[in-house]
Amino acid sequence: MSTTTSEMQNMFEKQSFWRSLSLFDWVWAATVLLGCGYAWNEYSAHMDNYEAGILLGTGLSIIAWGWLWKPVRAYSIAVALLSLFAISLYGNNLALGESNFFLKFLISSKSAIMWMSALYVLATVAYFIGLVTGSEFTNKTASAMTWSATVMGLVGLLVRWRESYLIHVDVGHIPVSNLYEVFILFSIITALLYLYYEGKSKTYNMGGFVLLAISSAVAFLLWYGFGSRGASEIQPLVPALQSYWMKIHVPANFVGYGAFALAAMLGVAYLIKDSMLKRGADGAIIRRLPDLDVVDDVMYKAIALGFAFFTLATILGAMWAAEAWGGYWSWDPKETWALIVWLNYAAWLHLRLTKGWRGRPLAWWAVIGLFVTLFAFIGVNMFLSGLHSYGEL
Repeated sequence: MSTTTSEMQNMFEKQSFWRSLSLFDWVWAATVLLGCGYAWNEYSAHMDNYEAGILLGTGLSIIAWGWLWKPVRAYSIAVALLSLFAISLYGNNLALGESNFFLKFLISSKSAIMWMSALYVLATVAYFIGLVTGSEFTNKTASAMTWSATVMGLVGLLVRWRESYLIHVDVGHIPVSNLYEVFILFSIITALLYLYYEGKSKTYNMGGFVLLAISSAVAFLLWYGFGSRGASEIQPLVPALQSYWMKIHVPANFVGYGAFALAAMLGVAYLIKDSMLKRGADGAIIRRLPDLDVVDDVMYKAIALGFAFFTLATILGAMWAAEAWGGYWSWDPKETWALIVWLNYAAWLHLRLTKGWRGRPLAWWAVIGLFVTLFAFIGVNMFLSGLHSYGEL
């Protein structure tokens, strides 16, 4: 049987990919695998088969991530070094967080998260200054601050994970269990998605709009976490959340949420520039606003990515529900609104791909879709009760 042209092309593309990998790519892969091997050697006695699979899958995903997006290597190394340094300073004594200089002011979970918050707000301001002035230096500074904030945010989460075990082994858990923790996760994921598209599009002019969403999350985080509620304190997991499913279901969900938020803020940028152009406005600022075609393309890619991860998260959530509650779907308010969110973005993508919709209508839809998503994420917790009532305001 002769090989078809398409099969030969696919084979050539696969060979080209592997041949394109440099020595540094393989060093990166070996470094990640060594880290996974160390984690397995130290903690395999406490892992079940599912958690071992999550460790392997995470390692392979990080390798692929570093191969496909080179800047994330330096990011990952910075996060790893700072997190390990903080963990080594703690040793087995959580009280050192109040006396050790580096922990107290820089890299304990609370300190790192405060640095994250401050840097995101400063980056938002810097991006808008760069937009108004056209200063390349200001834009690069804003991007560097966003990278730094994202490093500190993930360091804060990883150190918080260790701190939970220092309180007691029965308290220890991955820090994605309440609104305080997931708002940090949301900020990190949204920022990483933006930084990826910033690099690919080679423009800084979308930054201020996207960082507004992150700064809003930071404002909520500070109000919710450091107010009288004490939500920033590490609490034991409720029984229903004591599952390996949480380690994969929640992060997948928040890739979706982050991508939808990014698309909505780009929708705002699109609508502002489009309205100004229709009114015949001209000037330096309107020329510096992001190009409409670039915004439209990134908005589409963000929603497509978010939809894929949100679909995966919904499937994983159904499997978790079957294990925890005996059924894949129970029309719980959270499940119902998750379905509404899924249908909303499914319709968005359908009209984009099959009907050729673009531009202003889909920008409005992306903005309105964010409010639908916000209600599914926060509003359900505020106004409705059900099986998912773990993070009430």
